[in-house]
This record gives sequence, C-alpha cells and structure tokens, in this order.
Amino acid sequence: MEKWSLMTLTVLLALTVRWAVSLGSYSGAGKPPMYGDYEAQRHWQEITYNLPIRQWYFNTSDNNLQYWGLDYPPLTAYHSFVCAYIAKLINPDWVALHTSRGYESQPHKLFMRTTVFVADLLVYIPAVILYCFSLKETSAKKKASTCALCILLYPGLILIDHGHFQYPLSLGLALWAVLCLSHDWDLLGSVAFCLALNYKQMELYHSLPFFCYLLGKCFKKGLKGKGLVLLAKLAGTVLVSFAACWLPFGTDVEQIMQVLRRLFPIDRGLFEACMFSSPTHCPDKVANIWCSLSVLIKIKNVISPRTQLKLSFAVTFLSLLPACIKLTVQPSLRGFKFALVSCALSFFLFSFQVHEKSILLVSVPVCLIINEIPFMATWFLLVSTFSLLPLLLKDELLLPYAVTTPAFLAVCLASFSILEKTSAEDLQLKAFSLSLKGYVSWFKSFPRIVKSLFLLSLSLMGVLSVLGAAVPPPQRLPDLFPLAVAVVSCLHFLLFLVYFNVVILWDSKNRGQKKIS
Repeated sequence: MEKWSLMTLTVLLALTVRWAVSLGSYSGAGKPPMYGDYEAQRHWQEITYNLPIRQWYFNTSDNNLQYWGLDYPPLTAYHSFVCAYIAKLINPDWVALHTSRGYESQPHKLFMRTTVFVADLLVYIPAVILYCFSLKETSAKKKASTCALCILLYPGLILIDHGHFQYPLSLGLALWAVLCLSHDWDLLGSVAFCLALNYKQMELYHSLPFFCYLLGKCFKKGLKGKGLVLLAKLAGTVLVSFAACWLPFGTDVEQIMQVLRRLFPIDRGLFEACMFSSPTHCPDKVANIWCSLSVLIKIKNVISPRTQLKLSFAVTFLSLLPACIKLTVQPSLRGFKFALVSCALSFFLFSFQVHEKSILLVSVPVCLIINEIPFMATWFLLVSTFSLLPLLLKDELLLPYAVTTPAFLAVCLASFSILEKTSAEDLQLKAFSLSLKGYVSWFKSFPRIVKSLFLLSLSLMGVLSVLGAAVPPPQRLPDLFPLAVAVVSCLHFLLFLVYFNVVILWDSKNRGQKKIS
C-alpha cells in the first residue's frame, strides 16, 4: 500500500508540473500565417474530420499540403480524427473546413491541452510507472517512486509536450513495447512498437535495437526449433499490425505511395527537417553533426541532395553497426536498453532531416537507464533539454525552462546522489578501465575529472542560456547564440555516443539478465 501512496504522490506532482507549463504559450501562438505545431495538430483534426480518407494525404482544393499537410503515418491521422470528433461536439467552429484556420481561443486551448493530458495519463505515465516497478534494481518501495519521479519530471519532454505542443503517444507506445519485452512478452511488445512506428515514423530511431534484440533471441533459441517458431510468430505479428494500421489505404497502391512520399520527403534536402518553418526559426540550428559542420562548410551548397542522403545513410549505418552486432550476438535486456540509446543518438547526430525535438527519442531511452548510470543519464538529460533552448525561446517558454531544469537537477541530486557516483564502476566503465590499465595513467583521477567536466558543462550551459535569453546578438551574427547552443550540444552528444558504445562493447557480464532459452 505504501508503494502505491508514494507513486500516487509522484504522479500528482508530475501532473501539477505539466499543468503549470501548459498555462503558458504554445508553438506559433498569434504568429500567422503558418502559426506552429499547435495549429498543425488542430489543422489535422480539421482535415481528417471533413475530408474522406483518400484525400488526407493528397493536395486538393480542400487540403493544401503547403499548409501543415499531414506528414505522419496513419495512426496520427486516426488520432486526429478522434480528437476532431470530440471537438465537433463541443464547438464545430474548432474544426470547420477552411474557416477554422489559425483558430485561437482560451476554450480551444484548454481542449487541446486536455487532449495531451489524456494521452499522457492513458499511455505514457502508466508505462513509466509499471516500468519502474518492474526494475529489479529498484525493488525497494521508495526507489520505484524515486525513479518514476526523475523520469516524469524530465523537463525536455514536459516543455515540448505541454509547452510547445506535441502528443507523447509514440514514445509512450515505445515504452510499452520495452516493458513487454522485459517480461518476455515478445509478441505484445512487437505490436506495441508497430503501433509506435505507425504513429510517428521517427520511431525508426528505435527500430534496429528492437529488430536485433528479437532476432538475437531467435538465434539463441535455435533457428531449427523454438527460434524458428518465434521468428515466424514475430513476422506474422508485424505483418498483421501493419496491415491493420494501413487497411484504409491498402486498396490503392497510389494511396500507399503518396503516404510514403509524405512520410519521407527526401527531396527537401539534408537540413530541411521542417518544410513549414517560420522565418524566425531556421531548421539548421539542430545539435547534430551536419548542422554543426555547416558553420564551417556549407554542405548543402557543395553536395547534391542525393549525395547528402547517401552520405548521411552511410555514416549513420556505420555509427550504429557495433551496438547492433553486439546486441544480435549477445541479446540481453540491459544491452537492448543501452542500444536504444546508442542507436537513437546515432540517428539524431548523423541521419537525414533531423528536428530539434528528435532528441527526445534519445532522452526517453536514457530515462530508462537512469537507475543504472544516474550521473551520466542526468547529465545527458540536462544537455538534451539545453539543446532545445532556441525552440523554447521562440515559443516564449523561457520561464518554464528556467524553473523545470534546475528542479530536475535538484531531484536527481537528492534521489541518486549523482555527484558521488562518478567512479569507473558507477559509470559502468570498469571493464574498459581494466583494459586500459598500464596505458592510461590518469584513469585513477577519473572520478575527479568527470565531476569537473560535469560542473564545467553546467556552467557553460547556464551562461549560454542567460546570454541567449537576455543579450541581443550582434547585427552581423543574428544566429550566434542558437548556433552556439547547437554546436556545444553536438559536442556533448558526440562524447555521449562514444561513452554509450564503450559501455555496450565492453559489457560481457549482462548483469541481472535472465538466460534466454
């Protein structure tokens, strides 16, 4: 009973923070003609409710794809339709075809914010709670609620979902998939991940770890016996799940091709993460390698879009290959969770058409291992929130950012005593340190060095946050602060990528893992 009381208090606190953030501004508020992501979600409700399914992804007189045209998979469209049906019952003006464009009012804002709350309560938050209760390392009553509190107070997701405006459904469904796999419910986990992927195509960031982990389990069981049966069941589950999601579009090949063209618009180029960016928001200020390199080399002026695509694919594939091979050969739940982080980070740093918000696809898996490496996980989550600063400033979310970020750090310090967990063993680097023994003399000073770097990193992020918010940039360099945030964040992420891959590759014990048989 006590553990549920603590968890209830945790959820209430998390909901209170979300409610407070939702009282502020949202993406594109009062900024015609394109407004922002809030209007995009409202517009999709308008389109899906008023037009037949066959027109949802096509450019017509009633559906101008240049104005927030649907560019997410079918489940997003179905979700928009359900929200639109409820909106129509409350106020038909909210989803009226054409005339509702740019609609803004307090009652409508309350409705839209409520839909995000409901998605959080039904999908994301329950997955977090059950995941924390399932952790062997957090079997004590207090520890499960502490772990859940840190995850649910992660500021990046709160500021984007309840501030900027976004639904947490794809990440929530992916969490349910991880939870199912942790209980060996592989088929249910496959269904959950297929649903996540069919809600947002960016879940491809997590697809290879899911594939390699399940394939590795099949290999371990033997492809001439139980493994082959499991492989057949998994393949059938995936096919049926996709068929169910795409059924309304499956009768026409042109429909399917048009949806795919909307989901993967490769002709936009390497940097065009968002075709509909407002003049004040340049999609090039993303904390990945291509945008950081573009400060020195204007890649899009030197390399053709097709070559950019090939280069991006090659670098992304090579960067995630080691973790995927290790996971396939030695499948373990712990290795799977670390591979989710490593592969998603590789996609964010090196892949094609990355948006700032895509860092959340890395951050949520990092939340899942915060109990194992609290110091590095907290550090990463702080950097990921900092990388969103230019977007948050544009959305007038400086105050929520300034409150939630230090509060999250304080909770992690109190919950995990992170500054005391900087030894090689605490950082899961003991095997790596032993392999370097005798070659690297400074490894004995490693905890002190790591702690100093952490404090330096916090100071740098704090200074840039203050400068970006309070100091006007030079006229000759109007994008100075957003670029500085992107480059500094990118350098952090590159170091984190190396770290996570070292942990994965030097981990031979797979501690606490059940034997796959």
